[in-house]
Amino acid sequence: MSPETLGLTTSEAAARLRQYGPNAVRTSRTRVWRVLLRQVRSPLLVLLAVTAAASYVVGERNDAIIIGVILTASVGLGFVNEFRAGRAADALRARLEHDCTAWRDGAPVRLPVTRLVPGDVVEIRLGDIVPADLELIAADGLECDESTLTGESVPVTKTTDDPLARTVRMGTVVHAGSGTATVRATGGTTDFGRIAAGLTDTEPPTAFQRGLTGFSMLLVRVAVVLIGAILVINLLLQRPLIDAALFSLAIGVGISPQLLPAVVSTSMTHGAHQLARRKVLVKRLVSIEDLGDIQTLFTDKTGTLTEGAVAFERAVDAPTVPAGTATRLGAICTEVVRLTNGEVTGNALDIALVHAVGLPTTEVVARRAFDHVHRSAAVVVRGADGGWLRLEKGAPEALLAAAGLTSGPMVEAARQELTEGNRVVAVSRVGVDGPTPTSTPTGTPEVVGLLVFRDPPKQSAAESLGRLRDLGISVHILTGDAAEVAEHVSHQLDMRPGGTLTGREIDELTDSALAAAIPGTRVFARVSPEQKARIVRVHRKAGFDVAFLGDGVNDALAIHDADVGISVDSATDVAKQAADVILLEKDLDVLADGVIEGRRIFANTTKYILMGTSSNFGNMLSAAAASAFLTFLPMLPSQILLNNLLYDASQLAIPTDRVDHEQLARPVEWDIGHIRRYMLMIGPLSSLFDFMTFALMLQVFHAGPELFRTGWFIESLATQTLIVFVIRTTRVPFWRSRPSAPLLATVSAVVVVGVLLPLSPLAAVFGFTPLGLPYFATLVFLVIVYSLIVDRAKRWATTPVGPPPGVKRRSWPRGRGAHR
Repeated sequence: MSPETLGLTTSEAAARLRQYGPNAVRTSRTRVWRVLLRQVRSPLLVLLAVTAAASYVVGERNDAIIIGVILTASVGLGFVNEFRAGRAADALRARLEHDCTAWRDGAPVRLPVTRLVPGDVVEIRLGDIVPADLELIAADGLECDESTLTGESVPVTKTTDDPLARTVRMGTVVHAGSGTATVRATGGTTDFGRIAAGLTDTEPPTAFQRGLTGFSMLLVRVAVVLIGAILVINLLLQRPLIDAALFSLAIGVGISPQLLPAVVSTSMTHGAHQLARRKVLVKRLVSIEDLGDIQTLFTDKTGTLTEGAVAFERAVDAPTVPAGTATRLGAICTEVVRLTNGEVTGNALDIALVHAVGLPTTEVVARRAFDHVHRSAAVVVRGADGGWLRLEKGAPEALLAAAGLTSGPMVEAARQELTEGNRVVAVSRVGVDGPTPTSTPTGTPEVVGLLVFRDPPKQSAAESLGRLRDLGISVHILTGDAAEVAEHVSHQLDMRPGGTLTGREIDELTDSALAAAIPGTRVFARVSPEQKARIVRVHRKAGFDVAFLGDGVNDALAIHDADVGISVDSATDVAKQAADVILLEKDLDVLADGVIEGRRIFANTTKYILMGTSSNFGNMLSAAAASAFLTFLPMLPSQILLNNLLYDASQLAIPTDRVDHEQLARPVEWDIGHIRRYMLMIGPLSSLFDFMTFALMLQVFHAGPELFRTGWFIESLATQTLIVFVIRTTRVPFWRSRPSAPLLATVSAVVVVGVLLPLSPLAAVFGFTPLGLPYFATLVFLVIVYSLIVDRAKRWATTPVGPPPGVKRRSWPRGRGAHR
């Protein structure tokens, strides 16, 4: 029974799609309740809310209501930003769809796997992820990797003879061969779907996320200690328990980095949108930050360093065969499918050959799909004498060796073409005693000729390699192609000097010897999928942050094992599934854009963290000291929370900020020592100016509680928000490094709001009182002096953002590989 008679019509498929729904296991969408839960899960925030409720019950109703409103606004601010960022990320992920070949209206078409329905007939081939639960109709050497379901690493042979072997399950990967099958179940009704339904959407954290969590916990631990100290001090001074508890907890909430998740999410979503405009899609937002860490890029050659438009140039027939023999037999030994729109799908070399000479009409009785063991594909046809004939097409050294040729015209022709940078495929034939590719040969294979293909270097690749080199990234070629071809391309693109290692030579090296050889090797040629993955793992283990860019089945293992796996939209399903980042254009220039965006996000996230450590830690110290010598609370709980809310609002524009060139020039990493130095240096400086404000309010203005609190509120808000312009750069602020317009606007607006609050109708609600011009003149002087001192102090606290090119970091788990 042929696929033409089994395939559904368009109208039948549409009806079944309405009946069964889309072929999707589950949808990973941003949920309102999950985002809200993340905003309110802070123990300090919950405890403060409980204490505020208790104060309402005992009669302190105005303060409790004010605190409740501020807490709600603070949570809402974080919720809105994180929810919007999450929905934007959902929209980006929705653009990443897998396609498959299905028979509709009696002809093959490409369509998204989500549109498959029970009863559809589909084609599967090497590298495909099986899109649904299938029952085989026909199979040619089909083997599937079922490790995702069973954990068994050995591929399983699939045939139509055995009822058990006839079933191909969703989520498995075609390891070899091809097949035609009927869809039996889709979506959640498949075996894979039932398993996935019990899983959560949460993925293991990366090193960057673990660093953020560790930083947050550090501040929480510091907050708990200081909260206890402040509470004890206030109780010893015989202040009311509720007032003391609210004040202590409000200080604790102030030091906690409540908006850190929202700032990180907003930064990464903003970065993801910027990358999407540059034709880079990220499957997991934290992968953007991982891009900024890259020190070494291993990349395949075809389509990345070359044009990718492989063209058939000519055939070189053996002297013993008629002209055109190599072309004719090579065209028979192809793995292509012609779609209804006239397009041909298959590997690039086969497509180029078919476009040049057309599809032959010779009937093929059996096939062996290309594999990396034989490094060839084979078909069996009827010979002119009625016997069986096996045609084989593949790597010239493999087929020449099988034919026993070590010298002669074919060997010399292959060497010459490879040296000129052309891709060469050999074609051979041999009689066999049966109608299968594995049947016993009746003689020695005969090489009938060579097929020569041309894939010139991409004109933009040299410039892109220069950009990556300037970013401190070392680029190496990993290819299954011949060494001569890869070396020719690397020479034309003026890549950095280096040697060449072949797969055979790599097998002779220990891991330590290979690790030592990698930095000085420019080209790794004739490498198998396992060897590519080994190179990546060994280099990562040596302490380097590694990215791998590839699009084929043979690249999937290396993509999976890299810190950042990168593929392209036209890649095989298994390569795209393994990748973290998808390039809509196979171009190193867009990858360089991604690296810069990752570093920009890291730099802006660090700005917020440095602000949190310096200003919040300083406020905690100031509050603790003030509590010890004042006869009243230095600031009311509602004022502390309002101050924190305004401060957080001013920092939400940090993701849009400009980043200095030197912060983008080298790979970056999480440096807790850098943050600790900032906290210990800038925090006490902030407290010093708070103490100066205390002295000013008490000794010069003879302030009572209301005037004192108002003065400290405005000074604290002004210094901790305006200082972002100093901390955001290692350069001289404004003169050599300008902030973004949104950041300048939000910070300025928050300072203006703080200054106007004591003059507004809300002054009585929050316990503020107007301040005179002498105070503001002194405040301007304090802010200028504080900024100048912090600008000097930051130079001591700042360390280089990354190692120079080619220098490894300490060996620690990074990126997605850290949780494997």
